[in-house]
Amino acid sequence: MWISIPFCLIYTIIFPGNGIILHIIRIDSSLHQPMYYFLAMPAFVELGVSASTMPTVLSIFLFGINDVSFGGCLLQMFSMHSFTLMESGVLLAMSVDRFVAIYSPLRYTTILTIACISGMGAAIALRSVMLMLPLLFLLRRLPFCGHNTLTHSYCLHSDLIKLPCGDTRPNSILALFVITFTFGLDLLFIVVSYVLILHTVLEIASGAGRWQALNTCVSHICAVLVYYVPMISLSLMHRFGRHLPPLFQTVTANAYLFFPPVVNPIVYSIKIKEIRNSVVLTLSRKRGEF
Repeated sequence: MWISIPFCLIYTIIFPGNGIILHIIRIDSSLHQPMYYFLAMPAFVELGVSASTMPTVLSIFLFGINDVSFGGCLLQMFSMHSFTLMESGVLLAMSVDRFVAIYSPLRYTTILTIACISGMGAAIALRSVMLMLPLLFLLRRLPFCGHNTLTHSYCLHSDLIKLPCGDTRPNSILALFVITFTFGLDLLFIVVSYVLILHTVLEIASGAGRWQALNTCVSHICAVLVYYVPMISLSLMHRFGRHLPPLFQTVTANAYLFFPPVVNPIVYSIKIKEIRNSVVLTLSRKRGEF
């Protein structure tokens, strides 16, 4: 029971924190610009990831309910991984946004129109769902005839494919393809975009101009590190770290789950002055109304 307290606190940070970001961007007309629309995307996705995992996490730690139906587990796996794949795509879209803002600032709003941003968001969501559907159907056809004990407090695909007594090689091959086609390519293109950004920044004559241009990328770089470091650590642990202590595996899995949704709203609020000022102004109004 006592370990449920930090989990409940974490969720009380995730939902209001990301919800405030979305609310501020929606109500403040001065934030109706491409950069802030791209900031709204990861906030929405992180709410989706957290909402997907919350039922089993709190059921286990708060109520001691350690069972989940097979259908419920597949639904959780599908929704959680779909939102996770979306987040990778959103980080790539945000790197494109930063490149356009620095490379061609005068054409920034004409290139990244609302229609363009909406199309990018729809493509990211469609890619994630279409890549996850085959994994869902492949898992459904497998026989589960042994123990059905999961390692984590939520249904992770790499955890689920250890349970069937049938051939899971198609699942593993397809999962590797999905990881390579999404996380691998997204990370590669993010690195390429930052090489181009750095090349563009170095062509700026003044040192102050260079610093100002790079400073606009700090929050995105933090978001990339916060997302990819726990994800890569968890993937390596599942591939090569089966001998590691269970406590370490649990901590790594929960860091992968909770770290980005908790940290990103804080980073955005601290590093982006317009978001910070709007949050403070909105909270001051609410306090005055109260």
